[in-house]
Amino acid sequence: MTLWVFAYGSLLWDPGFAVAERAPACLPGWRRSFCIWSVVYRGTPAAPGLVLALDADAGVLCDGLALRAEPGTEAATRAYLQDREQISSAYLERELPVDLADGRQVTALTYVIDRGHDQYAGRLALTEQVRIIAQAAGDRGPNRDYLWNTAAHLTELGISDPDMVLLADQLRGTAAF
Repeated sequence: MTLWVFAYGSLLWDPGFAVAERAPACLPGWRRSFCIWSVVYRGTPAAPGLVLALDADAGVLCDGLALRAEPGTEAATRAYLQDREQISSAYLERELPVDLADGRQVTALTYVIDRGHDQYAGRLALTEQVRIIAQAAGDRGPNRDYLWNTAAHLTELGISDPDMVLLADQLRGTAAF
């Protein structure tokens, strides 16, 4: 069975699985948001960072990429993503309809925030997000690198995300690092 994955954050630049096809895509009703306290990858329990998740929001859409796993790797890809994305169970795994830029609609494996989870950071002000991201680091490096990599890849893909650009610009202007 074909496996599509919706990429909106680090999966854009580091999918970690064999990709047979990449297609610009959008997911209606969801917003890309720094709304998960990261206590492993981009922060620690003592000094959490922030990572992206999809947060439900009627009337908006999230632009990203749909990634089709290489045929024959679907089970391994799903297992890999579950290990990677559900390290703390803050993400819920969903299969959601995604609109591809070429007019196709596919069902994609998508990781969204569990608003009831204790790592849900809600909708912090952008200035608070910058402060946290500037100072945090975890097993996969500084939180700021995660923001900058994601912002750079969104720009490279031609995906407009004004909040991401503003966060990256404000972070570059801080003296916190």
